[in-house]
Amino acid sequence: MNYHIHSAQGNEVPILISVPHCGTDFPDELKDQFNAELIKAPDDTDWFVHQLYDFAPRMGMTMISAKYSRWVIDLNRDPKSKPLYTDGRIITGLCPTTNFLGEPLYGDKRTEVEASEVDRRLEKYYWPYHQQIEENLIRLKKKFGKVLLWDCHSIRQVVPTIQKDKFPDLILGDADGTSASIGLIETTLTNLDHGSYSVSHNHPFKGGFITRHFGNPSENIHALQLEMTKVNYMDDGEMNYNQSRAGKMRELLQKTFSKLIEQLI
Repeated sequence: MNYHIHSAQGNEVPILISVPHCGTDFPDELKDQFNAELIKAPDDTDWFVHQLYDFAPRMGMTMISAKYSRWVIDLNRDPKSKPLYTDGRIITGLCPTTNFLGEPLYGDKRTEVEASEVDRRLEKYYWPYHQQIEENLIRLKKKFGKVLLWDCHSIRQVVPTIQKDKFPDLILGDADGTSASIGLIETTLTNLDHGSYSVSHNHPFKGGFITRHFGNPSENIHALQLEMTKVNYMDDGEMNYNQSRAGKMRELLQKTFSKLIEQLI
């Protein structure tokens, strides 16, 4: 299976959790093509995000998380490779050939993945994940009349190829207010701001393809993306999970979800 499903426990609620960048596996058919040293610890991974959110099923939320590395195919990119941003930042592609620092990912230092191979990876690794999102959104909307998709991400505190300054602690993306209702956006921002973290809205990230594609508030299907800097739940070196920092973040997330559940049910 190309993804992991963590089923809701107890009383189900109309929130679906997606973690598209936590995967670290490489398929046997592809792994020999990649730089062997880089794939030992694929640096662009949203490390431990599925662990950070592992409380979600106990709160009644279904969670879908990726198995394979985003270097195989990026589940949060446009399937036709349409750029998410056009402000000059470096954006890794649907099937990237370099990491965020510009280092070649493949042993042969290829600069692109052939179109036929991209199509093959779409069918085998990309669409099954998106199909699971769609099926669960339809199921939850049918059951509750409305549903919220929450797309979970993390990033290094500093990525100079995107911007020179440190990122805010938390960045809520809603495609400039188009992927979710104003009420859900305001509830989320209000609760995130109650913590001791710096919070930004739609800058420098406004949500990737998953948020923009699935969010359709006029049909009562809402989508939000939360990006966070890794030091908020990992150590200063952004290498290891930090129980103390993660516990503080989990508490804030759980309080935020509790308010969103009240609003949705």
